[in-house]
Amino acid sequence: KYRKYGLILPLFVQISCLRSMMIWIFSQEFWRQTKVIISDMLLEGDMALPKTRNAMKCLNDYCKWPKSPSGQVEVPYTIASDFYDDEKAVIENAMKSIATKTCVRFVLRKNQVDYISQTNCSSAVGRSGGKQQLSLSVDGCVSHGIIEHELLHSLGFHHEHTRSDRDQYVQINWQNIPQGQTSAYNFQKKDTNNLNTHYDYSSIMHYGRTAFAIQYGKETITPIPNPSVQIGQRKEMSNIDIQRINKLYECGEHITHI
Repeated sequence: KYRKYGLILPLFVQISCLRSMMIWIFSQEFWRQTKVIISDMLLEGDMALPKTRNAMKCLNDYCKWPKSPSGQVEVPYTIASDFYDDEKAVIENAMKSIATKTCVRFVLRKNQVDYISQTNCSSAVGRSGGKQQLSLSVDGCVSHGIIEHELLHSLGFHHEHTRSDRDQYVQINWQNIPQGQTSAYNFQKKDTNNLNTHYDYSSIMHYGRTAFAIQYGKETITPIPNPSVQIGQRKEMSNIDIQRINKLYECGEHITHI
């Protein structure tokens, strides 16, 4: 029987234009490939999802990864052989970083139908049914912070600057954004469930101030009321990022250091 929450979230990592690798997250019930544009112009730059989809609105099992009897959330994965050992280590360390602060565990796939397989910088959001892709398609994607960013997409999180109350915290400078459906979508506000957490300028899910600008140095996002606030870091998850994972997946006492 088809269940909405069953999906495949492939994670694509392309270290250069000549070499690409793949990480897949598979669906329990059936496979349906979601096409991904391998370029900087993916939906929201690094997201591959239907426009009607909003995983941050997810409050039930249909779009979340399921819990095991132990209370941990297990996400099986594989890493393609094209990755160099040091690249595999970066991916695995990012997974472990999430695991040490939440109840989410990325586990090597045995025979699970649902799993992540890693090849190039985009991801589908949450578990939505069928095959979705998490892509790392440009140079520089295999870094700790960017892998964490994409993994958070796969767990169900949108970009911070698109959340429902963003107009109180950032100004979107439409005049500096290229005209066109894909570019504009990068900055469209979503009807999100914010999990009773504050807007987080430090979120690893927040775009930088010049993202998708029509010209180098032009600001597309300006923090308000203080325009000097730093945004767009890709070092590591913020405390609020961690808090949101634990809230969405109701981790509670199942958070353990590994």
